[in-house]
Parts: sequence; structure tokens; C-alpha cells
Amino acid sequence: MKQPTKIQTALLLAFLVTVWGINWPLSKAALAYSPPLLFAGIRTLIGGLLLLIVALPRFSKLRFKETWPIYLVSAILNITLFYGLQTIGLNYLPAGLFSAIVFFQPVLMGIFSWLWLGESMFALKIAGLVLGFAGVAVISAAGFGGHISFTGILLALGSAVSWALGTVFMKKTGSRVDSIWMVTLQLLIGGVLLVSSGEFTESWSAIQWTAPFILSLLFISVFVIALGWLVFFTLVGSGEASKVASYTFLIPLISIVVSSIFLHEPLTFSLLAGLLLIVTSICLVNMTPKKLKTPALTAEEKAVQ
Repeated sequence: MKQPTKIQTALLLAFLVTVWGINWPLSKAALAYSPPLLFAGIRTLIGGLLLLIVALPRFSKLRFKETWPIYLVSAILNITLFYGLQTIGLNYLPAGLFSAIVFFQPVLMGIFSWLWLGESMFALKIAGLVLGFAGVAVISAAGFGGHISFTGILLALGSAVSWALGTVFMKKTGSRVDSIWMVTLQLLIGGVLLVSSGEFTESWSAIQWTAPFILSLLFISVFVIALGWLVFFTLVGSGEASKVASYTFLIPLISIVVSSIFLHEPLTFSLLAGLLLIVTSICLVNMTPKKLKTPALTAEEKAVQ
């Protein structure tokens, strides 16, 4: 994979953070026109079909008979549960608040990676995990008091857990599958499962095929799902995984600002305080003490890579 320049990397990161940030209020607005499961299924299927165009030239790398269980488990965790729970949950909570809880995922990743991937656990990471839990507790406090939906909070946490488990699973099995086929089949299989669930619990006639809904659906399918995941894997594949992780905290911030402006969602003190704690926790979890860092590569070693 060709290494992107610093400017290209900055532009790709800006694109990814922006579209994934505005995805939350946009999805919230689209739910006024569609039941949640059918909406989640349609947008992931469209995104998967678009990525299929990119994946088909790599057909020799699919090896579906050998690897189908990996695609299925990943689709259930990263698509069916992640998108399903979040789309249903957006009916219960403001988009900004919901995204702030879901992006507790990097903190959960720290725990799961330590438990199942053998990644190191050190003081900074422990402090980050504690602050992360504190942030979610502060945000969720209003739910216990009845000011916001406790069901919505649980759905947001469920979405974060499924995404974290799915990411750990992908880390553990990723070397056995092609990355483009992984995300393509995730979307296609997960989309089919979501639409099938919607068939049993929702009605196609409830979808209002208005211009705002169609535009939102196409924007999310093309830019957030298809192009968003392609950009994500481009950055990760070119060695920018750490940068992607460190910038994820901007996504709920963008979501909160956009939701406040266009959906008139309130900016409460508990939301801002909880978000600050979560942002700090993500930064601490992503920091690595100097003694744990690998020695810097020489110019010749970098050239070999």
C-alpha cells in the first residue's frame, strides 16, 4: 500500500472524523422517517454493495469456505449489534449524548485487549480506565434520576461493548482474512441480518421515502459507511492506527456540536463534564510509557518495512 503523505494523512483523518461525527445527528434525524432496524439494514447493505466493487478484484483472497465463521462473528458484533443497538438507542437519547457514551469503546478496548490479547496494563492505562468509567457515570447520572432514558444509556453501552468485542475479534483473527473482504462481508452479512430482523418487527410501509430521508440515507451509506471504512483501513494499513485511535475523541465532540446547532439538543454540564473525563481517559489509555515503547527504527529498517 502506498504510504500517504502528511497532508494526505491529515485530510483523510479530517474526513473520517468529520463524517463519523455528523453521522450521529444525521441518523437521529433520519429516524423520524424510518423504523430503526430497517434503516440500519438498508444503509449497511448499500455500503456493503458499494465496497463489493472494490473487493471483487481481490476475489482470490476471499477463501470463504475456510474463513466464513470469522466473517459471520465479526458481522454480528461490528454490524448487527453495533449498528442495531445504536439505531434503536438513538430513539431514546439525544444524538450527542448517545455518541459520547458509545465512544467509551476505546476504554473498553483497553480492558478487553489486556484480557484476551495479552496487551500490557500499566498505571496510565488503569487511570484512564477509571476516568472513563467516571465519565460514563457522570453522563448516566441523569438517567438514574429520570431526566434521561436509562434504556437509552444501556443501549449505548451495549453498542460500545459489541464494537469493542468486535474490534478485539478482528485484531485476533485479522491476519487470516483480507481486510477489504472483511469489512465488505461484515456489512453485507450484518445488513441482511438487520433487514431480516426488521422484517419481523417493523413494517416497510412505515418508511417515508422523502427527499430528506433519501439524502440522509445516501450520505450515510456512501460517505460514513463505504468511504469511511475504506479511509479507516487505508490509514491503519499505512501505519496510522495510533493516529486514528488518538483522534476518535473528536467524533463525539463534533456530534455534540452539530446536534446542538441543528437538532437543538441541550449542552448540559453533566454531558460536558462526562465527555471531558472520557476524552482524558482515551488519551491516557492510548499513551505508552517510554520503557514499554519499542526502540526507534533506523532508516534502513523503515525502508525494509
